[in-house]
Parts: sequence; structure tokens; C-alpha cells
Amino acid sequence: MKKMKFLSMTLLATIVLSSCSNDDDNVPTVVNEEEVITTITATFTPVNGGAPIILRSYDADGDGPIAPVITVSGPFATGQAYHGAITLLNELETPAGNITEEVHEEGVDHQFFFQSAPSIGTFAYTDADANGRPIGLAFDYTASATAVSSNLTITLRHQPNKAAAGVANGDITNAAGETDIQILFSTVVQ
Repeated sequence: MKKMKFLSMTLLATIVLSSCSNDDDNVPTVVNEEEVITTITATFTPVNGGAPIILRSYDADGDGPIAPVITVSGPFATGQAYHGAITLLNELETPAGNITEEVHEEGVDHQFFFQSAPSIGTFAYTDADANGRPIGLAFDYTASATAVSSNLTITLRHQPNKAAAGVANGDITNAAGETDIQILFSTVVQ
């Protein structure tokens, strides 16, 4: 009899506990792990031929205390048109992880911005996300018609408001969102 009572109590406890479970609690949470980006390379290939200008930032420890090494391979030529491309790597992995394709696939949640003051020229997006809005992994750049030295800031925003005024044209003012990357390159147009 004790055994039966024990089984009945077990059965009752199982029924009570099962009826109290909330299926909503069992829905797995989608985890979108943040990627470490150690290296950003912006390659500017002259439309009329010639050696590309390469802007590169390499951070040996990701978000650690070591400052990134920032290099610019040379000056831009006045009035020259360039095709631009950005690649992102995680060189803490072996082999290095290429984050570029992930940013492209999640393009609706990402956009690059190019800022300089004084202006070093004009930038135009040549890629688009699933909604037809710019990402900035590919772009065209036309260097200033006059010689100028300036800092070019390349910023990657996560979840910007791409529908806000000016954002589709590269104005970061109304973009909001969160900054994933922001690198300042010392550039010269001559």
C-alpha cells in the first residue's frame, strides 16, 4: 500500500508540475554572439589603374589595452576616382576569421559611415542590404579636386535607423544605433 501511495503521489506531482510548466519558458533564446574584429582594411583601387591605397587598423588584442596599429599606404590623387572595399577579420583565431561575409549577411543591421573634415572627397555606397539600403562594404570614392590633409573616420554602426533623414546618403547624424567600430585614419590628397 505504501508503494502505491508513493506512486500516486509521484503521479500527482508529475501532473501538477507538468501543468505548471510554461511552454514559453522552453523557447530557446536566439544568441547572436558578438564577433571580435581585430582588423579592418579599406582598399581604394584607382578606377584608371595604379596601385591601391590601403587603410588598415590592426588591434592585436581585440578590445584589450594594446592600441591598434593604424597604417595608410599612401596619398590619394586629387580628383581620382576609386572603387572601395572593406574587409573585417578576427586574427585572434587560427586561421583568421573573416567577419566581412557575416556583416554582409546581416546587412539590414549594419552600415559604414565615412566622415572627414575638411572633406577629402565624396563617398557613394555601391552595395545594399535586403531592403535596398546601403551597407558600405563596397563604395566609390572620388578624391577632392584640391590637395588636402584630413582625418578620415570610418564607423560601423549596428542597428542604425537607415530610414532616418540623410542616413542612406552616409550622414551619421540621425543614424542612432550602436558603434561596432570607429577608426580614424590620417589621410592626404595630393
